[in-house]
Amino acid sequence: MASLVVKLGSSIVADPSGEVRTDVIEPICAAVAERHHAGDHVVMVTSGAIARGMRLMHLSSRPATMDELQAASAVGQGKLYRAYDELLAARDVPSAQVLLTFFDMSARTHYLNARRTLRKLVDWGVVPVINENDTTTTDEISFGDNDFLAAQVAILLGCDRLVLLTDTDGLYSADPSREPDAELIADVHDFEQLEQLQIGFSASPLGSGGMRSKVVAAEMATAAGIPATIARGTDPAAVAQALAGETVGTRFHPQQGKVSSFKLWLKYAKPTHGSLTVDEGAERALRERGTSLLPVGIVGVSGDFNAGDAVEVCPVDGGGRPIGKGIVNYSAAELKKIKGMKSEAVREAIPRAAEEAVHRDYFVLD
Repeated sequence: MASLVVKLGSSIVADPSGEVRTDVIEPICAAVAERHHAGDHVVMVTSGAIARGMRLMHLSSRPATMDELQAASAVGQGKLYRAYDELLAARDVPSAQVLLTFFDMSARTHYLNARRTLRKLVDWGVVPVINENDTTTTDEISFGDNDFLAAQVAILLGCDRLVLLTDTDGLYSADPSREPDAELIADVHDFEQLEQLQIGFSASPLGSGGMRSKVVAAEMATAAGIPATIARGTDPAAVAQALAGETVGTRFHPQQGKVSSFKLWLKYAKPTHGSLTVDEGAERALRERGTSLLPVGIVGVSGDFNAGDAVEVCPVDGGGRPIGKGIVNYSAAELKKIKGMKSEAVREAIPRAAEEAVHRDYFVLD
């Protein structure tokens, strides 16, 4: 028995006019039903509510404003789920509609509640059909695309596979629609090998993702030890192979040194509210020795945050990527007061203060 998450993008779910592609999602639902009856636990993550709403409201192009996007999603979501429900029910597979927001993943208690609910559904033999709750989200608290959501769900449930269905055979060395000589990349073991590739964003008028977001989602999943596959969702044989864990499309292999689910949540789901700049000694200690960050190593504080918020930790030279991300034990105002101080001086300035500004258990390298 295996557990897997399968994600369907907007280009798979809806045609360019926003009409549901029943001829495409029907064989996908058939493959899901086959895995379900074989004893596997399957979770579906779908896009397409906005595209469906656009069709029903006769909108000629994807809305640009948040209220229009939310309204289109509200119109389309129920009709979209009904298509899945009917196709799965016809194959004796019960389903449940689940709408999640970024807040459900970024707030730890909500994250754990979502896990318990989804686990109970799969224990009951129900296939959850998940979408982002676009009707209540905002630009600031949005997944941005459902590839990220699918990866988060796979990590949340500790799944065995993540399958991302798209309208190409997998990841290519370049955009195959522009570069006829582009080659399909069958296996990815090291994400650094992809840095030189022309991995683009969505060109679809209906979607918000693209191949880049799928690669990021695969990186997230494989960091948790979950293999991921990008495959063509319009090819029933490829879909069945991908869901069965067979060789097809582009396969992303689990990365070495599995990261805990808590640190993956911290790295990818919990939003940041500011940043700390640290000196070279603190940077070396964080990178090489895995220590906690003490106030003495902090040289700069930016943003307005409270104790318990997540912040980026940045090198003093200001160049390159952040060192990592962590949950602070102090507010921004407190850290501005005690930055650069040794522990004894910190205790005098703030009685009963924590020794660490960021404890190593609540810090993850970038």
